[in-house]
Parts: sequence; C-alpha cells; structure tokens
Amino acid sequence: MNIYGDENHKIYNGDIINTLENEIQDRSIDLIFIDPPYNIGKNFNGRRDKWQNDEDYLTWCYKWIDLVLQKLKDTGSLYIMTSTQFIPYFDIYLRERINILSRIVWSYDSSGVQAKKYYGSMYEPILFCVKDKNKYTFNSDEILVEAKTGSKRKLIDYRKNPPQPYNTKKVPGNVWDFARVRYRMPEYENHPTQKPIKLLERIILASSNEGDTVLDPFSGTFTTSYVAKKYNRKSIGIEIDQEFSKIGIRRVLEQFELNGEDLTPEPKTYQTKNYPQQTLFESKA
Repeated sequence: MNIYGDENHKIYNGDIINTLENEIQDRSIDLIFIDPPYNIGKNFNGRRDKWQNDEDYLTWCYKWIDLVLQKLKDTGSLYIMTSTQFIPYFDIYLRERINILSRIVWSYDSSGVQAKKYYGSMYEPILFCVKDKNKYTFNSDEILVEAKTGSKRKLIDYRKNPPQPYNTKKVPGNVWDFARVRYRMPEYENHPTQKPIKLLERIILASSNEGDTVLDPFSGTFTTSYVAKKYNRKSIGIEIDQEFSKIGIRRVLEQFELNGEDLTPEPKTYQTKNYPQQTLFESKA
C-alpha cells in the first residue's frame, strides 16, 4: 500500500478491504460516497469488472459495505451506487442496517444506441442513507434548484391567505439530470466510469459541512476528493489502481511529479489538432 497526502486530504493506493480494516478509524467519517465496480465487464486498466457469478460479487460487496458502515459516524450519511440489476440486493441488505431516506435516479442522455431488442439503460440508481433519521446533515439551502411552476409559469397559490406566487426555488427531487462526463469536457480524465463534478457537488454540499471528512473507497478519478477540497471538506480516497491514484495525486494534492514521473496529462486530440473552436467542449448540463 502507498499513502499520499496529509491529514486534510489523504490518498490510499491499495485494496479497499485492507485499507478500511487497518487505516480508517471507526465512526470517523461524516459522509461516504460509494461508486463501486458494477460487475458488468468494464475494463479498469486490465482489471475486469466481472466476477465468476453474482453470488461472489455480492459477497464481496457485503463485506466492504459492513466495513464502511463501521467507519460512518452516528450522524453520518452514505450515498451508494451500483448497476440497475444489483441495486435491489444493496437495498435489501442496507435497509436492515441503516435508514434509506431516498432512492435517487441519476438520469442522462446518450449519444449512441443503448439497445435494439429491449429498453436500454439511461440512468444509474443511488441510495441515500443515514444512521440516525433524527440527526444528520442536510443543507437544503445549498442545493436549491429552479421550481418551474413558480419561476416559469408564474402561477399563484390561492390556497394561501393572502394568495402568493409559488416559490421560485426548491429542493431537488429524486430524479437528477446531469450529463455524463465526455471526452471533450474540461473535467474529463482517462477512466471508463468517471462521475461528473455536478453530481458530487450536490451530494457533498447537501450532506456535509465545512471541515467534515468525506470518504470515497473507490476513488477512480478522485472527483469526490476534488469536490470535497473545493468546498473546504477533508477527504480520504482509496484506489487500488496505481495509474488512477496518480490522477488523484495530481488533481487533489496538486502534485505534478511522482518519483521522477511527470503527472501532467497528455493533451487531448482536439487540443493538438486544428479543430474549430466551437467543437472543443460539449454542453455541461
């Protein structure tokens, strides 16, 4: 195992089970975001995201789920994702161990064909859980979105006395529409399942406060740690792959050299070829 960073932002390059068991104190984490391998065959630098059978995958998942629950403070919050086919197993397992407050759908569009003989998947599910339903962080004012009824249609609520316009802002519902990270977006890193900054911003702003500690045990491109640092939270990231860990060292610790290796990312093709300016960036929903 390799450890980088300091007490404010720490990166563990090692196995999740070993790191959780030996490096992270029980009841020390305020917010945990988990985006694990989905068991659908993705290639993570030669590590194939596919178990021998579903039972092996779930047995492995339940092991680290038990561990992260031990690390969460009694006032802490947990957001956890997996594929649509496995989220029911997570739901059933977790509801006996923690309070599930929301079942969130992260919805996105796709530029390609998803399926031809069935309905393709255009969303990923997220469970929002807390240990204590009566004592947890939820900063609703930090994540308000436009209330279309109030701001666009300008309707009047005649149930109130006197009648008043509908609110123009509201807390988001459980369907979140954020674009997936694509190659020409400035935040893109070389990783097959990178999650968007805007998704993590909503989670971190809602469910943690400045100075809190945020843990991501499958850090990937370290977006969780990056956003935590941006908003003055502490972060702990765990990542088994050395090359992905280097993304975190550069992106979070702002270190561009490691043991003589230059960590500066290679220019993207659109940055080295004479493409028209307007094609450089896709829309950031």
